[in-house]
Amino acid sequence: MFGTNGVEAVVLLLVALLPVALLVVLAVLGVLVLRLRRQVDHLERQRPVGAGDLEALRADLAQALRHVAVVRYDAFGDMGGRLSFSAAIVDDRGDGVVLSSIHARGESRTYAKGIAAGGSDTTLTPEEQQALSAARTGRQR
Repeated sequence: MFGTNGVEAVVLLLVALLPVALLVVLAVLGVLVLRLRRQVDHLERQRPVGAGDLEALRADLAQALRHVAVVRYDAFGDMGGRLSFSAAIVDDRGDGVVLSSIHARGESRTYAKGIAAGGSDTTLTPEEQQALSAARTGRQR
């Protein structure tokens, strides 16, 4: 009959198990590919899909109140420490608000003035104008 030595037995075993091993590897790779496909699909649903979406995002960002500047000062000669302030908060078009807090010895008052297109229908103090200018240009004095 046929006699097999140890090397032949190992070779026969490998030849017999090779198709099974390939099937296992292919199954694992298939699972990994499906998992990656689901992740890619999820990411594609999360991102903007075109130039129109990018323009919409830019328009939304332009309306965000993201330009801010604060000017601190002494409102009264007998007060020190620059406890009064004016803060301008505007979007890319110059729309927003200027907030001012005037600190005196016995009280503090706060004012808000609307800003449209870089200006206000209410007279702005020099400190408020300075804050608004700094917010619009990004330069603090």
